Parts: sequence; C-alpha cells; structure tokens
Amino acid sequence: MSTRRQFLTQSIALGSSLLLPKFASAKESSSIPFRVITKGPRRHWFGYYDKFQIDPTGRFALVMEVDTFMRSPMETDTVRIKLIDLERGYASREIGTSTAWGWQQGCMLQWLPGSDNEVIWNDREGDHFVSRIMNIETGAMRTLPKAIYNVSPDGTFAVGTEFSRIQYMRPGYGYAGIRDPYEGDKAPSEIGIYRMDLKTGASELIISIAEIAGIPTKDGIISDRYTHYFNHLLISPDNRRFIFLHRYKDRNPLPGARKGFITRMFVANVDGSDLFVIDDSGNTSHFIWKDASHITAWTEPEGLPAAFYEFKDKTNEFQIIGREAMPVNGHNTYIPHTDNEWILNDTYPDKESRMQTLYLYHVPTNRKVILGELYAPPRFTGEWRCDLHPRISRDGRKVFFDSSHEGHKRQLYLIDISSIVFDE
Repeated sequence: MSTRRQFLTQSIALGSSLLLPKFASAKESSSIPFRVITKGPRRHWFGYYDKFQIDPTGRFALVMEVDTFMRSPMETDTVRIKLIDLERGYASREIGTSTAWGWQQGCMLQWLPGSDNEVIWNDREGDHFVSRIMNIETGAMRTLPKAIYNVSPDGTFAVGTEFSRIQYMRPGYGYAGIRDPYEGDKAPSEIGIYRMDLKTGASELIISIAEIAGIPTKDGIISDRYTHYFNHLLISPDNRRFIFLHRYKDRNPLPGARKGFITRMFVANVDGSDLFVIDDSGNTSHFIWKDASHITAWTEPEGLPAAFYEFKDKTNEFQIIGREAMPVNGHNTYIPHTDNEWILNDTYPDKESRMQTLYLYHVPTNRKVILGELYAPPRFTGEWRCDLHPRISRDGRKVFFDSSHEGHKRQLYLIDISSIVFDE
C-alpha cells in the first residue's frame, strides 16, 4: 500500500507540470434541441450517472416515478419503476415498485449488465434491504437477500454496503425504514463492504469499516476520533478491481472544527485484497473508471488546485485533465466507442444564476461543447435537488439527463449527440 509520504512526494514532484501549461479551451455551444420523454403531474428521474439506463438495443429507458413532494423520503413512500419505449411516443408501463430509494441515487435501478431483458433494483422487506431482478419479457422476478451498490460489468456479482449506515451518516444517500444497529460504534467490524453472487445470493463481508478506519491518514490514527462509513462503490471494466470512498466525520464537532465529512479514495481487488489508497487528500468527489487501470476523479491533492485528475491504479502517478474546460466539479463519464477521447459532464447550479451546464469535452483537442444551460429552481436544493447526472446510451449517441428547468418539475430528457461526437 502506498504511504502518505510517497503520495506527498509525488504531488510535489509533479506540481509544476500539473499546473502548466495553461491554455483556454475551444468552447462552442450546440443548437441540438432537447426532447422530454416523461411528463407530469408526477415527477420522473433516473439518478446516478454510472449505470445502464438504456437497454442494449437502445429502445427502452428505465425511469422512476413518484408523486409530487419536496422532502426526504419516508419508509412508506413508494417509487414506481417504469419502462419508457423510445420508439413508440415514449409510452410507459410500470414494471415494479420500491420503498428503498433516495432522490440522488434512486433505488440503484439499472439494466443488468450482460442481459438483454433483466432489470435490477433495491427494495425493502421487513427489517432488511434486498434487491430484485426482473425479466421484463416474462415478468419473472427473483429476490436476493442483500441490496446492491454496484454491479460488475459481466453481471455476475455485485458489491454493496449497508444503506442503514449511509442513511445514519448522510441522510438522503441511504434508505429510510431501517435503523443502523451500530450507531454507537464509530468503526464497527461487523459491517462494511460485501460481495454478493447474483445467481445464488451468497454474500460475504470482504472489507470491514474497522479495517479501513485503522489505516492511518495524514492526520494519524483516526478510528476513534471520527465516525466512519463507506459510499460510492464502482467496479472496474475488467471486473477485477473496485473503487470505494471511505468517509468519516465528527458527529459532535467542537467550535471551529470541520463539520462535513472527509474522504479517502481506495481501490481494491473484488475479494477485498490488495488495498491501495489512491487519493488521501480528504477531498475526493465524483469519479469514473477511464479503463481498467485509470480513474478520473474530481479532487484537490495537497498543494494542487481542485480539478479533475486522472489517476493510475496502484501507483502515485496522476495528471490534471481539462483544467480550463472543466473548472468545477461534475458527474463525469467517458463516451463509449470514442477511445475515451470524449467526456460527458455537468455542473452544479451556479450560486447566483442557478444555471446548470451540460457539456461535452474532447480531451485531445481541448474542445468543449455546451449542450445546454438549464435553470434549477431554488426550491430544488439540498437532498432533493435535481442534479443533471447525465448518462450516455451504450452506442455513445444519446445523452439522457434529469432536470427541473421546465415548469419547476423533475422530468427526464434526451439529446442526440451523434453529429458532434461522430461528425455525422
């Protein structure tokens, strides 16, 4: 495992090359119109940007639907899972429901990788969270005994962590209805990250919270100083490694102390072995696998500017990406079939104008194409804000995103980017 000293040494050594040269990106705006594919009065969205929303054929889109309200979900609130037919006037049909969901990541709804007709999502049964796998053609459904956080690209297994712990530490990112049984334990050894077989449902704890909390940070031993949890798990494209964020915070901070959570980004083998601290800055935010050995993440390494950085797994090597074109945090994704030359990204609402920007970035030429600037009404804030969370279709031609810019309603939109990305 890398040491903090090695990380800092590498940061200092690379500092000047990371900051220079500065050059402005070639920025342009697209005139391609958006199409809304859902309609009110109910609210519709999909959630996070690192899952398959569109089936392999490109015809069907998954969405979630709820009645109109602006508050944290309660255990009795049900989200309806729907299938949108993109070739038949956006006709929809309900295929299931869930009482385990949040505004940002929903119920982890997605097409099961490797399948043409199966969908997976999280739900609640009594005193525990589960996951459902449904065949949309036959209606057959099976239930697995644990909730999923991320599914392997080959669709054979998932990794997960306890959503009751996430809800306790950061309400809105876990699920209501089940209390964390380890609330009084800052770093429990009984829970953490588990791996589950998607055929049998067999699962095992592969990394405990206590194990990671016991690994010193730049501030020394932190297992007893803070309360710890895991969030944002993502398996590598070759199914061998996965990222997870170790987050911790003081639930009763003294005056002047940091109140929010602190973050370390780890990478490990999918059996929990070969742990590596890839970003110990405390500032890791959104990230995506570029390929099986490189990760692009928004962070702020010590002594360096906040930006998107490309990290090489199991090394201290990293480089800044699109500093001028992508100057603020966003939900970044590489567009398939472009040799990772194009990045799809967004921004949070500007504090003054409340505008969110949806854009493309071409890495080799530093070209930035703004797809749209969308107004986020002020009441869409905090836990129930409506981030764009742009997702790309599997052929790389269509972008799908959530937005509240029309009529103060949360709905789902698409835009065809073929003419930009593939020069058509």
